Amino acid sequence: MSKDRREPTTANTKAPAPGSTRPEVEKFLSQVNAFGPAVKAGARGRLVFALDATMSRQPTWDSACVLQADMFREAASVGGLDIQLVYFRGLNECRASGWVADSDKLAALMSRITCQGGHTQIGRVLSHAKQENERQRVQALVYVGDAMEEGIDDLCAAAGELGLRGLPVFMFQEGHDGIAESAYREIARLSGGAWCRFDTGAAEQLRDLLRAVAAYAAGGRKALADLSAKHSRGAQLLLSQMK
Repeated sequence: MSKDRREPTTANTKAPAPGSTRPEVEKFLSQVNAFGPAVKAGARGRLVFALDATMSRQPTWDSACVLQADMFREAASVGGLDIQLVYFRGLNECRASGWVADSDKLAALMSRITCQGGHTQIGRVLSHAKQENERQRVQALVYVGDAMEEGIDDLCAAAGELGLRGLPVFMFQEGHDGIAESAYREIARLSGGAWCRFDTGAAEQLRDLLRAVAAYAAGGRKALADLSAKHSRGAQLLLSQMK
């Protein structure tokens, strides 16, 4: 991808306020459940995991990296899932890794990212996900951030295009910024995805929900059932919504 076109380049490579209520979490999970089979039999799932690495996230960056690395490991243990890490920061820097199945490699990639001051680039993330999906099917986009500093109409149009292509966006919001919440909810709605918010006191909940989304993208209901058997609350809540 060309940086001149303002798409992510290939990389070689907070503390949220009071968190989600149980109804919000269950609504989030029920929305995940509504998507149907994530992958065809014998196919590998693909999940884009995008991060806001601007300076406002610095206070919780270390803990976020731990949680996200746990998600990668859980996804790898399920099998059948390739993950691409995308992040933005600084002055128009937006990078994407290759598609990786090795959780340790993903964790190592993330450990090298540091936060830098800059504006959000959610539009570039959505555009990148669309391009990747055009090359080969992507089952889900997970986004973690705390702000929105772009034209909401442009973001809504991009999210709607992803929804038409069957690529749901799962928006995880740190904090209680009202502008970000309105935008994140609308991006999730238009793409057919879901929105949820967490605080540092709900670290295990965040980890479980990310694992559940990753497991679903990798292997559908069976993968979720296997994860539930490991006493994952996120997977158990998701399965409880399935009819």
